[in-house]
Amino acid sequence: MKQKTVEVKLKQGLEARPAAMLVQVASKHASNIYLESEGRKVNAKSIMGMMSLALAPGEKVTVIADGTDEDDAIFGMENYLSSAAE
Repeated sequence: MKQKTVEVKLKQGLEARPAAMLVQVASKHASNIYLESEGRKVNAKSIMGMMSLALAPGEKVTVIADGTDEDDAIFGMENYLSSAAE
């Protein structure tokens, strides 16, 4: 299991569209992927879980991946969350 803290740089945070895109990024990986923020841990492959976090730009979130491609999973999630474009 690996984890990394990432700052959300999405212009509008993790609203519906960016959350759906993030779920697509997570779903490409075989690993179990979770996001943790303020004591809440949600499955990154769940659209409802992602939207429930309601992450705003500048917030920090911990990406946790456990599985055969955990390094790639962390990289992909970090890449998307750190991008300024939506």
